[in-house]
Amino acid sequence: MRDVFIVEAVRTPIGRGKEDGALHNVHPVDLLASTLNALVERAGVEKRHVEDVVAGCVTAHGEQGTCIGRLAGLKARFPQEVPALQLNRFCGSGQQAIHFAAQAIAAGDMEMTIGCGVESMSRVAMGSDGALTDEFRKDFPCQLLHQGISAELIAEKWGITRDEMDEFAAQSHCRAAAAERNGWTRSEVFSFNGLEKDEGVRPNPDLSRMKSLKPVFRPDGVVTAANSSQISDGAGAVLLASGRKAGELGLRKRARIVARAVVGSDPELMLTGPIPATQKALAMAGLKADEIDAFEINEAFACVPLVWAREIQPNMDRLNIQGGAIAHGHPLGGTGAVLMTKLVNILERTGGRYGLQSMCIGFGMATATIIERVN
Repeated sequence: MRDVFIVEAVRTPIGRGKEDGALHNVHPVDLLASTLNALVERAGVEKRHVEDVVAGCVTAHGEQGTCIGRLAGLKARFPQEVPALQLNRFCGSGQQAIHFAAQAIAAGDMEMTIGCGVESMSRVAMGSDGALTDEFRKDFPCQLLHQGISAELIAEKWGITRDEMDEFAAQSHCRAAAAERNGWTRSEVFSFNGLEKDEGVRPNPDLSRMKSLKPVFRPDGVVTAANSSQISDGAGAVLLASGRKAGELGLRKRARIVARAVVGSDPELMLTGPIPATQKALAMAGLKADEIDAFEINEAFACVPLVWAREIQPNMDRLNIQGGAIAHGHPLGGTGAVLMTKLVNILERTGGRYGLQSMCIGFGMATATIIERVN
């Protein structure tokens, strides 16, 4: 298996997934096409060198149907010879796209690929591509729960309190705001449609107001709108290359992909997959948690990284260093590429060596990736 390198990564600023959001008027094909153009422009690579575009998108319906990867590639004026595909592994779609794109290079089938993802949740409603009817649920071998209920279940099982969740959520906003204020996000975000930074970040979160919100899924529960990820619009993309191709084109190798993992987990608890996915990726890489300098664990709900941390026991200062989806939002199919873009830049800024990303996935799955910064 050949080494695979990340040579460039970029993301849009993330817009609030509402009709008055800054990216609501952007067709999702244009959202991804603009990201693909920004990626190759930053890398200084001719589009003809790209051999495949793998695009994650969760709600492949309406404007996001008909293989958004291919449509975005054509809209971005990639040569017609550059193919593309669209995949759905729920919230892990963007990260899985990077995995598949990297595996083509590792296997020797290709030399340069793009793993990317997009979601316009304000234009294509989550779940609009299908319906789990009561009749269907009745004959299913396990309960098909709403993720919010699963979040309540894992919070209860691990004893995560409402205060812990609200305080973690407030910290996410504070860290994301600090990253923007200090200019740390400029290296990962390109200005788009008049938006310069993530629209959902609250620089001064009101913790007392957060604590006053009513739970959404259970009257006596702990999950609220404030300690859950935001509905969002956005896209991200990662340019991958073999060592030979990077050398041929004179490209800077920013990070090496060390390990890729995907697991299935309890479909009812649903959101605990990052725990075994992290353990599997660490074992594959021959590393321990204390050797990881930066973790990106998707903040679908605050209890997800908190439960993960209970089991993995990381240095909490290394977890979601620049905040997460509670602050900047979670454009489903795009978040995996967004978090990878963040992770590469965080390692470069801090001088860290290893970074690990993991995402919980609907009905009990998770992806995990370990990367190593290249000097």
